[in-house]
This record gives sequence, C-alpha cells and structure tokens, in this order.
Amino acid sequence: MSMNQPNASPDRLELMQTFVRIVEAGSLSAAAAQLGATQPTVSRRLQALERSLGVRLLQRSTRHMKLTEDGDRCFERAKELLAGWDAFEADLRGVGAAAEGTLRVVAPHAFGQQQLVVPLADYLRDNAGVSVEWLLHDQKVDFIAQAIDCAIQVGEVDDAGLVALKLWDVPRIVVASPALLEGRPPPAHPGDLATLPWLALRTYYRTEVTLSQPESGETARIAIRPRMSTDSLYALRSAALLGLGACVASTWAVADDIAAGRLVRLAPRWCADPLPAWLLYPYARFYPAKLRRFVETMRQATPTVSF
Repeated sequence: MSMNQPNASPDRLELMQTFVRIVEAGSLSAAAAQLGATQPTVSRRLQALERSLGVRLLQRSTRHMKLTEDGDRCFERAKELLAGWDAFEADLRGVGAAAEGTLRVVAPHAFGQQQLVVPLADYLRDNAGVSVEWLLHDQKVDFIAQAIDCAIQVGEVDDAGLVALKLWDVPRIVVASPALLEGRPPPAHPGDLATLPWLALRTYYRTEVTLSQPESGETARIAIRPRMSTDSLYALRSAALLGLGACVASTWAVADDIAAGRLVRLAPRWCADPLPAWLLYPYARFYPAKLRRFVETMRQATPTVSF
C-alpha cells in the first residue's frame, strides 16, 4: 500500500496498519509472523503509535492482551481509514489495475488437489503479479488469525459473518469394489445395501446414509455400522478399492475407477444428496484486486472432471 498521504507521514499509516494486524491476529508474535517482521519491531511500532496519539491502546502481559477503551475506538477508526485509503488508491489506478501481492487460499484436501488446480492455474496465468499460498485442509478456517483471504468449502456454511458464493453442487453415489460383491450382481435397491460392510466419510456421514431417486423423489435411509471411518476422501476411495466396504463418494473422485471396472456403482438409480461447494471470504468495505480476480475466476470455472 502506498504511504503518500497529505498531512500524514508515511510512518503513521504503517503504524496503524501494524496495530490493526496485532488486534486481528491476537498477539504481537502472530502479527509479526503475518507481516514478515520480528516481534520487537512490531512492539516498537505499537509503542510509536501510542506515543504519537498520546493514548494507551493495549494492555499487555506475558499471556494476555486486551484493548483499552481508547484502543477499541482507535481500532475501528484505523480499519475504516486503511480501507478508505486502499479504495482511494484503487480508484486512482482504475478498476483495471493489475492484481498484485500474495493470496492465501484454503481448499479441501482432495478437492484442492484435483478439481481446483486448473482454475488456479488459469488465475495465475492471468495475474502475473500475484503469488498464491494454496493451503489444503478440511478444518474450519479462522480468516483473521491465519491471515486467509478466502476459502473453498464443501458442505453447508454456518457462519453468517462470511460472504458465501455457491460455485457448484457435487454429486455423490454409492460404490464398492467388485471383490466385495464376490461375484454377486450389484444391489439395485437401497434396502439391499444395509447388509454390506461399510466405510464412512465422517465429515458428511457416520452411521446413516440417505439416498434419493431423482425420477420419483423417493428417499431411503440406511443404517450402517462402518468397519472404518475417515475424514479423507482419498483414504475412503483407497479402502473401497481394496474391497473393505461400500461407501458414498463424490462422483468426480471415483469416475475413472468405475470406467476402468475397479469400482462398481451400487443402486445405480439412487444417489446421495449433492454437496454444495462454496467460496467464502469475510465481509469488507474494500476487496483487493487479487481477491476480486480470484472470485471471478472461480465463479466461471468448470470442474476438471465431469460430475
């Protein structure tokens, strides 16, 4: 961010930027890591801002940090000022300004390795000034503490404080290895699935599977006792390939295995409810070009493997 502002020294804006990062990160050490600075440097910046304003902003001890009343007011005003300054610079550069900086994105482990790499590559080719930290895990994201710009999540969103843009629906089907069937024809009805050994993807189902028939709208619930449960789609697929049990899997993850005969679809006229895939990011008054361009790319993207 440019620091040339009338009636305010460049240092003043940088100090406020550091203060906001300290509060959002929750500690001086976390802020230092996010800013690529040392903790003593961050501490000196905070002290310099307090001296220039003539107020105490934070009450600090070895274990705790708390905003003072003045610090709370300063935090809100500083965020407004910094967002306004960023927007002002963007207006001067024009809406066509090139995206730049580092974009930190969290994506589901399996989905981020296979389905999303092609649109990620398109984004990087179109935005030469941006580098991406592509972080793959399935845990809940703390956008502020982890300095995450946006996240892709499969499944329902339960945080009303986030912008949630729906990207796709991810279909799911029931599959198993031919070895599991021991030469028998694949079950055609959900009622025949309960007697099979099962594998569970505990992120989405554990002891019960619900299937529906798109043509009729009929639904069926199947109680299962999984021989193995996992939070990894890839581990679930590997266990199914080894004949350990039937499972509900995303269609894209098993399409090649079905085509090659390594897996077979069970109850082929039935499917599990599709899972929505969302692009999430915190609400803000101003979004940098690197994030706006990424949102545009993902909204226009088509998954690399047909659903």
